[in-house]
Amino acid sequence: MTATDPWADLLAADRALLDRTSTAERVADVLRQRIIDGALSPGTRLSEESAGKALAVSRNTLREAFRLLVHERLLVHEFHRGVFVRVLSADDVTDLYRIRRLLETSAVRRGTDHELVAAVDRAVGDGEHAAAEERWWDVGTANMRFHEALAALAGSPRVNDTMRQLLAELRLAFHVMSRPEEFHAPYLGLNREIADLLSEGQREEAAAKLDAYFDVAETQLVAAYRDHQG
Repeated sequence: MTATDPWADLLAADRALLDRTSTAERVADVLRQRIIDGALSPGTRLSEESAGKALAVSRNTLREAFRLLVHERLLVHEFHRGVFVRVLSADDVTDLYRIRRLLETSAVRRGTDHELVAAVDRAVGDGEHAAAEERWWDVGTANMRFHEALAALAGSPRVNDTMRQLLAELRLAFHVMSRPEEFHAPYLGLNREIADLLSEGQREEAAAKLDAYFDVAETQLVAAYRDHQG
């Protein structure tokens, strides 16, 4: 690995997830997950050489994985410069929240599966545990899992796939917040309230609280983008 590509060391740890018959889709899954985890930040250049060595895959496989993630708006290809993790705009953030309201709020209203509701509660607990240890970036990751679990209440594999893509984009948006503790800490209590309402079977109340949650979060994130870019 090169000293200038620390993210490649993280990918090398993911090599065990791939086998000799690994496909571009599985490579794309690894890269997407690293974006959701926050390891690949906006503007990062993904060297074919570093990524290929880290994952022990061919350049053709890697390029196909890159193409898949470009299509998902997670990467961008710049002519004569290479492939980069995408930098989002304030308009992107607004559109992400528009779609999240459609997916997550609807799923919460219909979520009756006890195991899926329990997964929501576990994600909140993970965030609370990370906060107690002041691992604020991990709090952000747990928050991603919380919202992924909310969407999963729909019981739809297609919704799950769509939500994973949206969360990867959203994690790119979160990088604009320079103080993760100040950004994530206020939402821990809201996550707990929503999880508790769901556990009590109060789905409409949980959906209403989630809508209000989205209003606050979107306003905060869009304002941060405009300050950062303006």
